[in-house]
Amino acid sequence: MIADITFESTDTAAILAGIVDQLTELRTSPDVSGPQAHAAMQQILLIRNLADHHAATFTGDLGRLDVADGKGRRLRELLVVMGCAPAVAARFVRIGTATDIDPLRRHAADGSISSEHADAIVRGLSHIAYRSPEPVDPDMRSAQLMSLQSWCSAGMTPAQITDHARTIANELAADTDDGKPAAEDKSINELGYHKTDDGRLDVRANLDAVAGEKLHSLVESLSAPKPQPDGSHDPRTVDRRRADALESILELAGEGLADETVSCKPTGGVLLTIPADAPKLSALEFMGSVTPATAKTLGCDAGITVVIVDGEQVPLNVGREKRLFTPSQRKALLLRDKCCVKCGAPASRTAAHHLRHWADGGATDLDNGCLLCTSCHHDVHDRGWDVVMGFDRHPWLIPPATVDPRRRPQPAYNRRTLRLDVAA
Repeated sequence: MIADITFESTDTAAILAGIVDQLTELRTSPDVSGPQAHAAMQQILLIRNLADHHAATFTGDLGRLDVADGKGRRLRELLVVMGCAPAVAARFVRIGTATDIDPLRRHAADGSISSEHADAIVRGLSHIAYRSPEPVDPDMRSAQLMSLQSWCSAGMTPAQITDHARTIANELAADTDDGKPAAEDKSINELGYHKTDDGRLDVRANLDAVAGEKLHSLVESLSAPKPQPDGSHDPRTVDRRRADALESILELAGEGLADETVSCKPTGGVLLTIPADAPKLSALEFMGSVTPATAKTLGCDAGITVVIVDGEQVPLNVGREKRLFTPSQRKALLLRDKCCVKCGAPASRTAAHHLRHWADGGATDLDNGCLLCTSCHHDVHDRGWDVVMGFDRHPWLIPPATVDPRRRPQPAYNRRTLRLDVAA
């Protein structure tokens, strides 16, 4: 085992070469058991995290010693030539050259933090500093670092850490006179395009959070996969579907038909969520956190659906009592469930399901509804799966005994976290 190796050499490269030799000789036994494979995987992930930590550290050394300049390259380019994927090289450069993150480096030195999480923290700190209307002093930066690290320790994903950093930046901006960070400043919006040599149009845009939310909402509403006439899957890639959706939007706008009379008009709406007890945490569905100043402005926009939620992110307004869920109730379900509560299929492919059927006296309201795709809807109706409303006012799934003899409740798909432990 690597832990049993002792090295007499003080040459770091020689020591690492010895570790490489040991890993090269590692073989998996065909008789390995499940617990052994699980334990081995934990060690491999620890080794990966440690390797990435040292890679970022040596990247910082390469930069400090101007090794890349001596070879006529930038630091990232040198790492790519050495065999790093471009995205990984960029990550090592960001972590390795960051300043004032010694607490993060000490925490990563034991392998408990992945480089993806460390990178999210570093990028989050940079985002806060860039968006802050005033220079961030060392004490404030240290507090921000601890806040982002606490989210990592709580099992949050890198994307969630990035969103938390945006929220911190927006809270700082909210304390200024205009209350708007650069993310919400329309005066610096840009849309550029140029004709390429092969006769195509290359488009680049840099939009504020609100314009970005509107673009995302419209494009996604028209880019859902469409089965072929023979029932086969849509062969188009996600990017191709989005490009087709953008062309449809341009055609509708150009013909002046994007109004209530057109059945194929974009149907996506923009949702603004405002926590009743913390309006500073207002957020757009896709673009994320916005400042109270922007939230107040959006509240006057007829094209924006404003939903006030409680501490469990459950909309406080329920809707009318009808057999079919109303559009406003459907939006509330979308806000709470995000996707199919069982498998995570996109909300555009789901239907509103009554936990207790209408015919059995069930009400058409938020506490008796959830989003299910066609396949999972069939599982609930015909294959023994049950959906119940939990004490947290979110749906929970109970598998049939054929799947789990103990029928242990599972949280909805969008509520499952990295720390959800499943007992053996």
